[in-house]
Amino acid sequence: MTTLLWIVASGMLMSAIALVGSLTLLLRPATLDRLIMPLVALAAGSLLGGAFFHMLPAAAAKIPRPESIYLWTLAGFTAFFLLEQFLHWHHCHRASSDCKQPLTYLILIGDGLHNFLGGLGVAGVFLIDIRLGITAWIAAAAHEIPQELGDFGVLIHGGWRRDKALLLNLLSGLTFLLGGIVAWIVSAGIDVSFLVPFAAGNFLYIGASDLVPEVNKHRQIRANLVHFGAFVGGLVLLWILRRVLVAEPI
Repeated sequence: MTTLLWIVASGMLMSAIALVGSLTLLLRPATLDRLIMPLVALAAGSLLGGAFFHMLPAAAAKIPRPESIYLWTLAGFTAFFLLEQFLHWHHCHRASSDCKQPLTYLILIGDGLHNFLGGLGVAGVFLIDIRLGITAWIAAAAHEIPQELGDFGVLIHGGWRRDKALLLNLLSGLTFLLGGIVAWIVSAGIDVSFLVPFAAGNFLYIGASDLVPEVNKHRQIRANLVHFGAFVGGLVLLWILRRVLVAEPI
């Protein structure tokens, strides 16, 4: 497969993950509550593992100036911080009774921009190394699953029909593919190596600032241990992928 085909295929698969939200209609609320927090913890570990085990080492190998790596990592981190500040995506993602229309549209706008930036970053990683792109996609997908479960629930709670919620969630997911294609087009004229640390910054923000705070608030020691185990499991998964896909040891 060519790099473009990898980017398109990964973008289509990521967009299809938006359909996972329909599972909320099949599961009892208590069952969903038990599943979603361990999934969030797993996603947090996967995102941080993807940044530290894969993207930042790759950026160090491709970009000769370390200060550029730090700056682009901070740019990626800041971009997602700014996105959540101005679109209230984080608030709406976690809201329950007060997240009604028009805030339901904000979650779609925020999710679309979030996916577009993610598509830019992951495609940039594919353009550097296909194997690295695969691991970046896996880490991003681990985050998308619990997010889409939560987003779909919010849209239904906001009064949307199931078919409309699924369709618009899918359309917002397609912006990941759009971001990937934009990165591929731009790569013909400029060096897109900077997108690797930019994506690492995205992953660091989502994992450490967005997801970890969601899973460390429980007072029950058993829940905390389950969440910590899932978090470590995400780290170990990405470390194993590093050992399998990259010849040199960490």
